[in-house]
Amino acid sequence: MIDRVVAEVNDEIITLSEVDEEGEIIYQKIIREVPPEERLEVLGQAQEEVLDGIIEKTLIAQEAEKQGITVSEEELDAAIEQILASNNFSREEFFLKLQEDGIDETFYRETLRSQIYQNKLVSREVRSKIVITEDMILDFYDTEYTSQVSEGSFYLLQIGTSWENTEEGKSTETLPEDKAKARKKIERIHKLAKSGQDFRDLARRFSDLPSAPEGGDIGVFAKDEMANYMRDAVTSLRAGEISSIIETPVGYQFFMLLSSKEGGIVMRAPYESVKEEIRERLFRDIMQRELENWIEGIRDRAYIRKL
Repeated sequence: MIDRVVAEVNDEIITLSEVDEEGEIIYQKIIREVPPEERLEVLGQAQEEVLDGIIEKTLIAQEAEKQGITVSEEELDAAIEQILASNNFSREEFFLKLQEDGIDETFYRETLRSQIYQNKLVSREVRSKIVITEDMILDFYDTEYTSQVSEGSFYLLQIGTSWENTEEGKSTETLPEDKAKARKKIERIHKLAKSGQDFRDLARRFSDLPSAPEGGDIGVFAKDEMANYMRDAVTSLRAGEISSIIETPVGYQFFMLLSSKEGGIVMRAPYESVKEEIRERLFRDIMQRELENWIEGIRDRAYIRKL
C-alpha cells in the first residue's frame, strides 16, 4: 500500500498510515458491530474523528515546543509507574493487556507524552488563571441547592424498600418472606435516619426507589397531588421531621419533610457541607470551557489543511 499525506499542520504532515494506526481499534470495533450497509459511512466518520484527534495532539506538541516545555523519558516512566500502582498492575501485565487491545508500548508512550504536554500547558495557560470566588459559589448554591416552596406545599425526601418481583414465573408463595425482608431492611434504615444520620446519604446507599441517586429527593408536592398513604404520613410533620414507616402497594417507605407549612426557601443541604464540592464542580466546568477555548485559539492561529 502506498502511504499518502492526509493533513498539514503548520510545518508538519500527518499520513494516512498514522491515522489508520491510531484508529485501528475503533475500526475493528466498527467492522464487528456495524451492519455492512452502514459500515463504509461509519468508518469514514471515525477516520475523520481520529484525524481531528491527531491534529489536536500535533498542535499541543508544537505549542509545547514553542514554549520550551519538554517531557523526558524519565517523566514518562514515572507517569507509567503511577498508572501501574493505581491499577495494581505489574509492568508485564499492563503492556500485555495493551497488546491484547492492539496497542504497542511505543504508541502508548507517545499518547501519554501528549497528555503530559497538555497537562503542563494547561497548568501554565489555563488552570493558573481560574479563580473561583465566594460569590460564584453562593450563586451556584442559591440556584442548585435551594428551592422556593409555596405555602401549603411539601418538599420531601423518601427512602423505600420493595418486595415486588416482576420475574416471570415468580411464585406468590415467596411474598410473605419477601415482605418480611423488606420490612426488616426499612426498619434498620429508619432507625439510622432517626438517630441523625444523613438522610440523603442513607437514600443513596439503601433505598430501592428511583429517587435513590438524587438522595431520595422527590421535590415539592401540593397536598392534593399526593397519594393517600403519602399524605397521611407527611401532613402532620414539621420541617426536618421524619415520618413513620408506611406500607405501599409494592413496598415500605418513609419520608423527611424539608419545608414548613408556611412555605419559603428550603435548603437541600447546608452551605458549608457542599461549599468545597461546588468549588470543585465550578472549577471543572470553567476548566473544560477554557480548555476548549484555548485549543480553539491554537487552531485559529495555526495553518491546518486536510487533503
